[in-house]
Amino acid sequence: YQLDVLYLGWVFSLVYPVILTIFILPGLILLMLYLSALILHIYRHRSKVFDALHQSLDQRDPWVGGRNLIGLLWDAHGIIWHGYEVTGLENLPESGPALIIYYHGALPLDIYYLVSRVILLKKRLIVCVADRFLEKIPGWKVILEAFKITPGTVSICSDMLRQGHILSISPGGVREALFSDNNYDILWGKRCGFAKVALQANVPIIPMFTENLREAFRTFIWPQWFWLRIYEFTRLPLVPLYGGFPVKLRTHLGRPIIPMADETPDELAARVKKHLYELIHQHQRLPGNIFRSLVARVYEKPKEQ
Repeated sequence: YQLDVLYLGWVFSLVYPVILTIFILPGLILLMLYLSALILHIYRHRSKVFDALHQSLDQRDPWVGGRNLIGLLWDAHGIIWHGYEVTGLENLPESGPALIIYYHGALPLDIYYLVSRVILLKKRLIVCVADRFLEKIPGWKVILEAFKITPGTVSICSDMLRQGHILSISPGGVREALFSDNNYDILWGKRCGFAKVALQANVPIIPMFTENLREAFRTFIWPQWFWLRIYEFTRLPLVPLYGGFPVKLRTHLGRPIIPMADETPDELAARVKKHLYELIHQHQRLPGNIFRSLVARVYEKPKEQ
């Protein structure tokens, strides 16, 4: 009996890291999202909570108080778990429209954190374009409503910008999230819808990249052909995910890229992609390494240019 207990303990010590990285840590992020939805549900039906936070109710946007609560929650999570920082925040306008184009990690933690930081520091909402599958996740409708998250056709995005919003788009979307790796390849294919939006609305484009994003969460993409077929058939992010590592995350917002009147969408998209690659190579050690990204929480060796 004693030998059986010792054997089971030995087996558990072997599988514990796997359980931690595949189930527990990703589950914490899912828990955070549902906690966000819970807070918003409470907030929507409990106006006294809003009145306790704000002396006056903004009839134009009744979600202001709820977003502030969620912003505080996610900003605290980013600081504590990832030592989250943002550089180039001054490149976001204090008022008026702008289009953020970003590299999509396995989980877009950086967007959660950046939206929260901008809400708290600039008192502005970054409107996010997201995949339609989010609308089908039970319990998340309230998050999409409060944060104005949209599937984002070209016409909808152009209208949002004309209304003066800051809009964020990842042209690589779910495909880039699932099938890019720690070399941080940009997987846009021939997508240039965001460039059409920027040209129509005549707004500046701000490239965005977050250091070590692929080291926080990664996907199991072997065998890649199998998961690629699954994705092509379902258009759902069904590739297994692992991680939740408390690596250093630092978001870099590049200088605004101004669309030129005689530029085609393909030409503008190529120019933005070039700038985004420059951000990646300037700030990210390639290939990304989980251990090095963990050490970066306390010590970072200067990157050789």
